[in-house]
Amino acid sequence: MTNDRRKFFSQVMLLGGGLVFANQVFAKTVDKDIKKIGVIGLDTIHSQMFTKDINEGSLSGRGYRVVAAYPHGSKDIPSALKMKPDIMKAMTEMGVKMADSIEHLLDQVDYVLLESNDGRVHLEQAKKIIAARKPCFIDKPMAQNLKDVEAIFAFAKQKQVPIFSSSSLRYDANVLKVKSGSIGSVLGAEIYTYAELEPNHLDLAWYMIHGIEMLFTVMGTGCEKVIRFFNPDQELVVGHWTDGRIGTVRGIRKGANTIAGTAFGENGIASLGPFAGYGPLVKEILDFFDSGNPPIQQEETLEIFRFMEAAQRSRESNQFEQLYQK
Repeated sequence: MTNDRRKFFSQVMLLGGGLVFANQVFAKTVDKDIKKIGVIGLDTIHSQMFTKDINEGSLSGRGYRVVAAYPHGSKDIPSALKMKPDIMKAMTEMGVKMADSIEHLLDQVDYVLLESNDGRVHLEQAKKIIAARKPCFIDKPMAQNLKDVEAIFAFAKQKQVPIFSSSSLRYDANVLKVKSGSIGSVLGAEIYTYAELEPNHLDLAWYMIHGIEMLFTVMGTGCEKVIRFFNPDQELVVGHWTDGRIGTVRGIRKGANTIAGTAFGENGIASLGPFAGYGPLVKEILDFFDSGNPPIQQEETLEIFRFMEAAQRSRESNQFEQLYQK
């Protein structure tokens, strides 16, 4: 993990706060009136921070509680495997019980946060959740590639189980202001983000997806083609929308870094980001569990994966690649 990423995670940990509940308090607190959440995958800091918000933070009065977790996600990503023991310990200290299988977890909960760090395991794990008819949030990346994302959505539709996937950056306060019309119609946007690569995933799906989700939140769907300029330290991905608008995502692997950007509108120019915590996304997840209505339509998530796959092809071809190939 880079020094920038270590600094980033340290800042995130400070945002969590909250008291640590002992197991005996947990036993008294969880009763039949609590809406029980299970977490799958304790190999990402998201699992710990989302649980802290729900069990001990500002969202603890919503009637939800994370009660169980299945710790296993990635089998071979070093950073994920290194994180897991400490996150398991932190979850146990918050009163979360460890399940020895996904099936065991599903028997104990009403809703699921699929947090496994490795998108390669998401299709297999999501199918078990959906087959059990548990509403589910799937953390980024929703899967390792477009084919698996399509399969997850198709199975959820077949079983009529609500699901959605999102980056926390989609719910940045400045992003939401622009989306709601603070600068009028958005004519273009420039985003910059961390851009770590992981060889088993689409290049952009591993970390740049945060910036791509910001871009699509303010620009909307309708991107038709992508060109990508790549080198080991940085890259630039340019998307061309069908109405002529242009959006870009700069990926940074060397030097100063954060996740932020600028939106250009009919009536003004607005800053986007920087990252300020997971709370707004977690609130959106609980709203989704309340209503059963996904806040992000599958068509947008599918277009984001088409965008990333087209960018992958463009890295090889050095030219524009169509999102929707004929």
